[in-house]
Amino acid sequence: MNGIRIAPSILAWNLGELEKAVEISVKGGADQVHLDVIDGHFAPNITFGPGTVRALRPLTDLKFDTHLMIENPQAYVEKFLDAGSDLISVHAEVLDGPRFDELYRTVRARGKEVGIAIKPQTQLPGWALERLDKISTLVVMTVNPGFSGQKMDMSVMPKLQKIGEVVEDRGGGADIEIDGGVEPENVREVVKRGGNVLVAGAGVYAKKDPVRAISVLREKAESVRRQ
Repeated sequence: MNGIRIAPSILAWNLGELEKAVEISVKGGADQVHLDVIDGHFAPNITFGPGTVRALRPLTDLKFDTHLMIENPQAYVEKFLDAGSDLISVHAEVLDGPRFDELYRTVRARGKEVGIAIKPQTQLPGWALERLDKISTLVVMTVNPGFSGQKMDMSVMPKLQKIGEVVEDRGGGADIEIDGGVEPENVREVVKRGGNVLVAGAGVYAKKDPVRAISVLREKAESVRRQ
C-alpha cells in the first residue's frame, strides 16, 4: 500500500501569484505540486502551458504532477517534459492502447512517470487495466474537469473502491490520486477506498491558513490508515 501524499493544486490560487502558491506547498510539507493544464476544448477553461511550468520549476524540487486535460496530449507531452514535469497524467477519454503506448515510450525515455486520468462518469477502460504495470498513477476525478472549487461528487466512490481493489489485487504498484473537492470532511471516504494521493485546490488555498491546511489533510488521511 502506497503512502499518503498531498498534492496542492495551484490553479485554486491567484494565477498572478503562482510563485506564492508553490511556496505554500513547500512550507506546508506537500509531497508534490499539482498542475492543471486545460485547453478550452477537452474542458471548459483555459489555464496555463509549459511556459508557466518552466517558470515555476526552479522554485522547488517537489514532484511536478502535471494533469493534461487536453484533447491532443501527444502534441504537448514533450514540451511539458522539457519544462520540468515529473509525472504527466493524460485522459483515458482521448486515448486508446496504442496511443498510450506511444506516450508511454516518450515519457519513459526521459525517465519520468505516466498517469491515466478519468472523468467522474468514465470507467477505467480495459486497455488501461491491461497496462497497469506501466501506469504510475490513476487519477480518479471526483468533479467534472474545468474549474477549481467544485464540491466532490460522492457518486464516484463505488468506482473508486473498485479501482482500489483492482490495484491492491495486482500488487498495489500504482498510486490512486483523487482530484476534485478534497476537503478534511471527505478525506476518510476517499482514503478508505484506496485513494492515497490527495489533490486539494480549495481544500488548501481557500483556507485561512493554507500552509496548515496541508498538514490537516495529511493528519486526517493518515488517521484513517491507522484505523
